Formats: sequence, C-alpha cells, structure tokens
Amino acid sequence: MITKGVRIALAAVWLAVMVCAAHARALPQEQKPQQEEEKKPQRSEKKKPQEKPYGLIFGTAYGPDDRPLYGVKITIRREGKKHATWELVSDHRGEFAQRVPADAADYLIKGEAEYAPVGADGKPQLSKKKKLRGESRVHIEGEERQDVGVHLQ
Repeated sequence: MITKGVRIALAAVWLAVMVCAAHARALPQEQKPQQEEEKKPQRSEKKKPQEKPYGLIFGTAYGPDDRPLYGVKITIRREGKKHATWELVSDHRGEFAQRVPADAADYLIKGEAEYAPVGADGKPQLSKKKKLRGESRVHIEGEERQDVGVHLQ
C-alpha cells in the first residue's frame, strides 16, 4: 500500500530526475562531463560495399493448358554462349526471377518439365506423361525489369 508520504517522496525523486535531465540538455557541448564522451565507443565507420547495378528477368512458366506450371526447370544463358549461366525452378505460381548484369544483352530462357494431364476423375494420368519444353528470348538494356512468359508444349 502506498501512503501519502511515499507518494510525495516518489514525486520529489521524479521531479529531481526531470530537472537534472533538462539541465544536462541545456549545457553547452564543452561543459558536459567527459564521462559521457568516454562511454561512446569509437568505431571506425565501415562502408558497405555498393551493390552492382543489375537487370531483372522475371518470368512465368505456362503449361499446355495456359495455366502456370510449378517445378519447371529454367535455364538462362546469354545469347552466343553454349552453357547456361543460371539454373532455377519455377515456384507454385509458375514464377521465377533472376538478376543479370546491367549490360545491354540478349538472353535465352529455356524451360523443361514433365507433365501428366489431368483426367476426368481429377487425377493425373501418369500413363500419358510427356516431357514439355519451351523457350523465350528477352533483351536487357541496363537497370530494368523485363517480364517474360515461357510457354511449354
């Protein structure tokens, strides 16, 4: 139980703290105690490495029924190169994204997946499974985003 005397003592302590805080803020920089300055650790400012500019290829893989397709293996390579530079897989919405250098360049995007058509009963018909392939080209001109669709047939 807090009595009237205890409340008065708490109010006096609170008032003293507020007056000291206001007085400390009002002091000029030279008059502040050196203890405060010593408490601040002097850290060398580390500069973060600047992020290199990039272009973004954002795409969606579509199946033969023109619906987004999950799990499509996507390979992206620069035109004129033989081997793929990037390999990724489309997500549950059939989407994929890849950062590429911001240089002006053409890219070839290839998609490959196994597809089992859905029967009348709603189950995949594994006996009619087939391999689907598709490709698309995109041109990146600096720091930009290019959206592309890869239709697999």
